[in-house]
Amino acid sequence: MPADLKGNGPHPSLFVYYLIITAMVCGSMVMVVEVLGSRMIGPFFGVSLFVWTSLISVTLVALAGGYAAGGIVSDKKGTPEYLYALILAAGILVILIPVMKGAVLNACLPLGLRSGSLVSSTLLFGPSLFLLGCVSPYIIKIAAKEMKNIGRTVGLFYAVSTLGSFLGTILTGFILIAYLGVNMIFEVVGSILICLSVVYFLFFREKWYAAVFLIMPLVLPDTGYPNLTYMPDGTKVARVLSKDSFYGNLKVIDYSYGNNHTRELLIDGLIQGGIDVNNGMSVYEYSYFMEFLPYSLNPYGKTCLTIGLGVGAVPVWYEKMGIMTDVVDIDPNVVDIARDYFGFNITGDVIVSDARYYLIKSKKKYDYIILDVFTGDTTPGHLLSVEALQLINSRLTEKGILAINLAGSLKKETFMTASVIKTLEQVFDTVEIYPTFPPEQGEGWGSLAVIAYDRPAIPLNPDSIRNFPVHHLANDLVSRLMGQKFLFPLDTPAIILSDNYNPIDFYDSWLKERIRKNILENTDLAILL
Repeated sequence: MPADLKGNGPHPSLFVYYLIITAMVCGSMVMVVEVLGSRMIGPFFGVSLFVWTSLISVTLVALAGGYAAGGIVSDKKGTPEYLYALILAAGILVILIPVMKGAVLNACLPLGLRSGSLVSSTLLFGPSLFLLGCVSPYIIKIAAKEMKNIGRTVGLFYAVSTLGSFLGTILTGFILIAYLGVNMIFEVVGSILICLSVVYFLFFREKWYAAVFLIMPLVLPDTGYPNLTYMPDGTKVARVLSKDSFYGNLKVIDYSYGNNHTRELLIDGLIQGGIDVNNGMSVYEYSYFMEFLPYSLNPYGKTCLTIGLGVGAVPVWYEKMGIMTDVVDIDPNVVDIARDYFGFNITGDVIVSDARYYLIKSKKKYDYIILDVFTGDTTPGHLLSVEALQLINSRLTEKGILAINLAGSLKKETFMTASVIKTLEQVFDTVEIYPTFPPEQGEGWGSLAVIAYDRPAIPLNPDSIRNFPVHHLANDLVSRLMGQKFLFPLDTPAIILSDNYNPIDFYDSWLKERIRKNILENTDLAILL
């Protein structure tokens, strides 16, 4: 066996197996870093198509550069010591990602959604991925000393590396994210790479000084951020909970000023609802539109389905009205948070499932269906296609009302918003848009209450909702705008969305950028971190 393949030290028969382990571990760590990247920059730049495009692009370019550089360097310095020195450096860079996160993301905020996500991904993940890209050609150079077996050797190590990538992706997406924080996972990944290198130097090269690198994970500065901060007006902002789930980073944030105490739920930095802790009332206008409009159009309804839970204010309101309410939400953590922190409690069923899957399996019919699953970065296209809306319509009673809380644009870049309305009009007799903001102000975007039902238009009865209480923070807009409809001009460009062709995320990019920009301008950095 060639000297380089033996590792130039004791236990030569084990070194081949250690190279195989190295290929698998490094392949696995590449995918862990890539998958986790969206969770690290998500609270700042979202988890939209642009963010994933940036992450995938950075990963591919960094690995390509690493393959090329690793091949060149391995021809000049093709010994195991250099390979494991590269892995050690990669581990150090990975373990420092949580430490550098705050400074890098803060510096990239002024660049906007697209450039900011690309540059921050490059700075945070590019260097370590580049070094991990150097590993494969280096391993092959070391292992393939006997040229007669070059095909088998290359195939073996690429297969092992790809298997490691598969395991890293599955482990991260299905297990680690739900049980460990993002910062902790990066620290674990960096520690594994450091240990992989140190074991080589200790066991195969007997260089005991390498053990000093094992203490590095123990001396890292605290990567946590204060749970308490203050806004310029003196409002106390407290992070009550921060948790990673399979579907995003969940935060519960409290705002206190004098006797005022409100609480919000954020998913990847986007507000999903908020209540006044003193009385449990919603502090956001959209929830009152989801409650009052459907009820006023069908005041004798007895059953309701809410798709998308948020803080649970809407289903709780319907239950208080004596309406049996079921809830479907895909994230069990959201259900737990709504119960533990927002007073969510109903007598109806709470189903943890994808909404469309539930609608296919369940045969129950409802007098009201409230569709509220827009998170800000991704529009639920699979619930807004003509096929999905036909399915929803089939779950409504004869006088049933569908209400959709939709982030939409009424003045600029209206193509997708108008397309959603056009698609609804293919399924329902009546479709109405009720903006929760003055459409004439600014760029004309925000939350829209879209109402649809299978009857001729019903005149809205203001008296049926006038006496319902509204929180003072939302009362101005609710009292001024409730019942005011918006109509797109007849020549507004639009298409019918289908399961076959539904480019909603692509054409809605302008709106997503505006939403994310608004969050970055109005949210304290410590909260997002």
